[in-house]
Order: sequence, then C-alpha cells, then structure tokens
Amino acid sequence: MEKNIEEIINVSDYLYKNKLVAGKAGNVSARFKGEDGDLVDQQGNLLPKRKPSSEVDLHLEIYKKRSDVNGIVHTHSPYATGFAFSSKRIKRHEGFGAINTPFLEDIEYEAPGSMKLAKSASKAIGDEDVLILKQHGVLCVGDSLKEATLLATFVEETAKTQFITYMLNSTADLI
Repeated sequence: MEKNIEEIINVSDYLYKNKLVAGKAGNVSARFKGEDGDLVDQQGNLLPKRKPSSEVDLHLEIYKKRSDVNGIVHTHSPYATGFAFSSKRIKRHEGFGAINTPFLEDIEYEAPGSMKLAKSASKAIGDEDVLILKQHGVLCVGDSLKEATLLATFVEETAKTQFITYMLNSTADLI
C-alpha cells in the first residue's frame, strides 16, 4: 500500500508543479484492487484519522459505474477551466480516442462536493475518459492513475492551443 500512497503523492505533486491545480483545488484518487487501506471505503465512509476530498462522492460514483477506471484526476487547470466557464467547447482530437463527437463531453454546473454533481458526472461520463464540468473544472479517468494524469495534461495542452488559435483568429481583422 505504501507504493500506492507514494503514487498519489507523486501525481499530486506533478499536478501542482505543472499548474494543473492551485492551492487546495483539484483531487486525485486510485482504486487499488485487492488491497486494504483506502482512505475511504466503497460507501464513502471515512477511515480513522483520514479526511477525503469534498469531491469523494464524485470519485466513488464513477468507480461504481466504471469497473475499468482505476484512476481519477480532477483539475482546475487554467485553460481548460477557462473553457468550462465560457460558451466555447474544447474540440476532440485523436489523443482522446475515437472521434465520435466533435467536442469533449460536458455537464452543466452543479455545486462542488454535491451528490448532484457526483450523479450527473457519473451518468454523463459513460464510456468517455474526459468530462468538462461547466463553471468548475475537468475530470479525467483512466485504467491507471498515470493514464488519467497524462490525459489531464493533454486536455490542458489542447485547451491552450485552442485558446491561442481563437485569439489569433479573432485578431486577424485587426492586423
């Protein structure tokens, strides 16, 4: 279990150092099959001397619906979250899997930490691996915590490129 806790710490450090989260924003979780010692049980009950993120229900609801998910990363990265607060959507690119829809899936705003958010997100994520939480942030899932983390990085880089493209296109008439 020590190795798994170290992975969560390393991912959290990576997210912070790469400005995908700031301060106390964002959270990560991992499902460790066949191991005891999760910070919360599958019903969301706190284990002694531990306090999970306020978004624990968000993570648990997704784990309940998606047996293939073993890692979840929820970020408030600046560019992707900027899109979440705007009317613009992030375009789907090859790195997000098959392009069945033109944009990344999103859901309407629900209060952070609420069961409404948890239920809405777990329903909307379906077979997707990225979900934009309107006026909130980004949720990425993967078969490992590493995969979810790499996906969160890819989402932010995609949003940054798309933002720059919008800015360059919007100023074309001014030059």
